Amino acid sequence: MTTGWEAAVEAQIRSAQERGEFDNLPGAGKPIPGRDLPYDESWWIKSFLEREQLPTDLLLPTPLQLRRRVERVPDEVRDLPTEESVRAYVADLNAQIVAWLRTPVGPRVMVRPVSADDTVRRWRADREQAMADRITTAGDAAPVVARRERRRWWSPWRRR
Repeated sequence: MTTGWEAAVEAQIRSAQERGEFDNLPGAGKPIPGRDLPYDESWWIKSFLEREQLPTDLLLPTPLQLRRRVERVPDEVRDLPTEESVRAYVADLNAQIVAWLRTPVGPRVMVRPVSADDTVRRWRADREQAMADRITTAGDAAPVVARRERRRWWSPWRRR
């Protein structure tokens, strides 16, 4: 025996099937993804990260996330415009590291603050190298001479 609510839902599903609203749906006739793999307890979080295109680094504990950020500092500061912005980036990262060191949660992983002076020194060297590379490649290319566009005498924009 079904309740009135279940009967109403079944009637709506039946009428939608008769109208053909379930025909040609994406994935029709294909197996449910992940059914052939062994059971994974965190399948839902992995599928969420994949669907939303989020980095898997979010699953790491805080000290490992901080270690990854420390490793990526040269790449992160490479495009920053000024020394002050590089120092501000390093200061923010160091503040997060110190906050974790005061109340460590998660696995015991060695994380040390980043030296702002060393980072700025490397940032300057990278910028000088990039500038030298640009000058070298610009010197190799043939100079392009700009030609003035020739205008016809009947052109309404001709110079007088």
